[in-house]
Amino acid sequence: MTDENPIAPPPWLNAPPVEPYPFVETYDLREGPDLHPALQPLLPYIGLWRGRGRGGFPTIEDFDYGQEIKITHDGRPFLYYESRAWVINEENLPVKPAGRESGWWRPVIVDGRATGELEVLITTPTGIMEMHIGKIDGTRVEMATDLVLRAPTAKEVTAGHRLYGIVEGALLYAQDMAAVDQPMSPHLSARLIRVGG
Repeated sequence: MTDENPIAPPPWLNAPPVEPYPFVETYDLREGPDLHPALQPLLPYIGLWRGRGRGGFPTIEDFDYGQEIKITHDGRPFLYYESRAWVINEENLPVKPAGRESGWWRPVIVDGRATGELEVLITTPTGIMEMHIGKIDGTRVEMATDLVLRAPTAKEVTAGHRLYGIVEGALLYAQDMAAVDQPMSPHLSARLIRVGG
């Protein structure tokens, strides 16, 4: 510190680089940290899932897609959710990338116990951010948007509803959406099988 520069440099300015992120995030419950007790009702969802689905909306033609969903934990009371999809043709060959989204599934905890309610935050690269409020009922999770935010240049999406379930070991879901002056309408549905975890 000098009279010319009365602010001392921050302690990290010339510190050595840090090692890679040191904590394990996993979809394989045989490794990494113990599952937080509040996530116990969501245990069947943790894993790496891959499968196919069908999409559509009143303003577009129907399409088939492949999808991969990864749901992981790091020992804290939330799940990280990531989804990548791609359009496929009649021969099941990839045509082009499709929807991507990532976010967090957060069980509501009151007095240290999970209530069975769920708060879900989802963001897409197309400029849409959704906050869903949901309920866990056995291996079924149902959620609906409480709030939708969008970037000024994003497509107008006003509401959404999602239903997830574990059926005979597979992850099934259906997603409805209200957008571009259309009422709540079916948009996506898929069946994914566990390929990891």
